[in-house]
Amino acid sequence: MATLLVVHHSPTPRTLEIAQAVLEGTRLEGLEDVTVVERNALEATVDDVLAADGYLLGSSVHFGYLSGALKHFFDTTFNATHEATKGRPFSYWLHGSYDSTGAEIAMQQITTGYGWKLCTDPLVFLGEFTAEMRNAATELGATVAASC
Repeated sequence: MATLLVVHHSPTPRTLEIAQAVLEGTRLEGLEDVTVVERNALEATVDDVLAADGYLLGSSVHFGYLSGALKHFFDTTFNATHEATKGRPFSYWLHGSYDSTGAEIAMQQITTGYGWKLCTDPLVFLGEFTAEMRNAATELGATVAASC
């Protein structure tokens, strides 16, 4: 059985709604062979990263950059995990109010350092979270879960 680690920072109702839609996607029918482990970005550990076969990351965007919580996750797990997890599938979602450019660049640079392989296009949401965006978030969860 494969394990998908979902690490996110969802401090607002909107970002929590996105995380819930993504998680719903990871639990769709046909994905029973994937164990989903959800962690708040401040609680995820090196052991969580090493035990996972794939990763799904989510962050609110503050002033155009990743949340400090998700950056903390990367800072505290990188040295102990990047060699062992190279090549594993991942994707991510971001949500901000007006600009996510810095966060998108950071995600690309950090995950390149880990050597993870993007298995589906990430999602970037700005502003309101619409029904169309909710469907896209659910699809993201299902796609990454199926890639593990």
